[in-house]
Formats: sequence, C-alpha cells, structure tokens
Amino acid sequence: MRKVIIRTDADREMSLGTSNLGLRIAKGVIVIGLLVIMLYPLLWLVSASLRPSHEAFVATKLIPDEFVWKNYVRGWTAFKVVTFGRMLFNSIVVAVGSILGNLIACSLAAFAFARLRFPMKNILFFVMLSTLMLPYHVLAVPQYMLFNWLGWLNTFRPLVVPKFLATDAFFIFLMVQFMRGLPRELDESALADGAGYFTIYRRIILPLSLPALTTTTIFTFIFSWNGFFAPLIFLTKTEKMTAPLGLTRFLDQESASEFGPMFAMALVSLIPIFVFFIVSQKYLTRGIATTGLK
Repeated sequence: MRKVIIRTDADREMSLGTSNLGLRIAKGVIVIGLLVIMLYPLLWLVSASLRPSHEAFVATKLIPDEFVWKNYVRGWTAFKVVTFGRMLFNSIVVAVGSILGNLIACSLAAFAFARLRFPMKNILFFVMLSTLMLPYHVLAVPQYMLFNWLGWLNTFRPLVVPKFLATDAFFIFLMVQFMRGLPRELDESALADGAGYFTIYRRIILPLSLPALTTTTIFTFIFSWNGFFAPLIFLTKTEKMTAPLGLTRFLDQESASEFGPMFAMALVSLIPIFVFFIVSQKYLTRGIATTGLK
C-alpha cells in the first residue's frame, strides 16, 4: 500500500522559513568575511603603529605582545624643525584653499558652458574635457619652470592658485551636467526682471546647484589631502610639507627607518579623512545621485 503524505500550510511555511534562515546565515557569513578582508589593512596599520619598528613586518599576529604607545609621541615630535601637527595644518590649509578655488572657479566656468551662449563654446568645452586625458606628469615640468620663475617654490601657491583658474576639468564637467538640468525659464524670468548674468549665477543657479557643489567639496578635500606628487615637487622645506609628504621623512636609506612612528602618524593622518567622510557621507550619496539624474 502506498502512503499518502499530506503537507499542511504550516509545514510549508516552516520549510520555507528554514530555507530563508539558511540563506540569511550564508549571506551574513559572506558579508562578514568581506568586511574582515576590507578592514584587515586598517587593522594591520593599527597593530603596526603599536609595535617596535623592527617587528613591523615580522610579526604575524594582529595583537602585539607589547604595546609601544611611545610611537605616537616619537612620530609627533620626530622632526627637529616642526612637529607632525604642523604638517597636518599645512594639509588643512592646502585642502581649504583648493576647495574654495574649485567651488568659485569651476562653478563660474560651468555656468558659462551650461547657461550662456558665446562663440566656439562647443570647441572650448571639448578642449576642456580633453585635458582630463592628460596625465599630471606631462604638466609637472612646465609647471615647475613657471612656478620657479614666479618664485613660488616652497609656498602653498602652486598647490592652491591653479584651483582658482578652473584647472580641474572633472568638477567643471560635473557641474555642467547638473546646471544643464535646471529649467531655462529661471534665467529668462530673471533677465526679464532686469537681472544680469552674474546675479542669475549668484542668486539662482548657485543655490540650486548645492548637491553638485557638495560633491565637489568632498572630492576636492580627499584629493588634496591625499595629494603626494605635486607637494613632492614644489615643497622641499620641512616646515612647508604636507602630511603625506612628511610620512616619507621617517624612511632613511642610510640608517634604520622608524616604521613604528611612521605607521602611527599615518593612522593619525587618516583620522580627518574618516571624520570628513562620515559627516558628509549622506551629502555625497545625495549629490552623486542627484547629479546623475540631472
């Protein structure tokens, strides 16, 4: 005789719940594994900053046998001329100047390309976009010769002044794409009321372009804070160096390198990036999404 098995709705729901639970557990394990892989370099950096210099690349455990907290003190006061705090301050000065320059100059250039009509507009826009394909190393030698002739070496001007000349084509393109999506009726109504183009830019277009401006601010801060090649060329005095450039001073080809203090200061220099990114994360996501929709 054959046995007839009748499955009730409760049995089906229990079986479905069990399979869903197993799927959620598998997804959780995969996510945790990926999180560990992504965080491992940061955890290793924290661990290396608390080890003696000779154990930085030898020890395999993340938890040091001995916590060398003096690495942070030694790293902060490693230079005779200035402390590492001065280098962090230099990075802040360069970052703030770069942000102001890009917000002012790139928004003006984007307004011209997006809202105005003038001869050779499309050709100039194409030339501007073409500069995105030029590697910075191609421009380094001419820029060095120019800034040397101007007497700007060992100052922050080579890193900040070009930002006020709308040299970052990426941010111009980003703002142009956003401003093109704004209604043309706004400009026409303002012109009919007697407003000039600069008034339209300052009082209408600029406030409505806040998402694009926020995205520009965030990326400019990250790029300028992590910048290494340009400061390496234009800044040679220790008191003028930025944080990424100052980290290289811990390496010595002739004597023992101070890896412990170097990793400690590398971790300290990451803190502003983490704080800035956490605070501005929602604005970054909103700005990129809104710019893409426009």
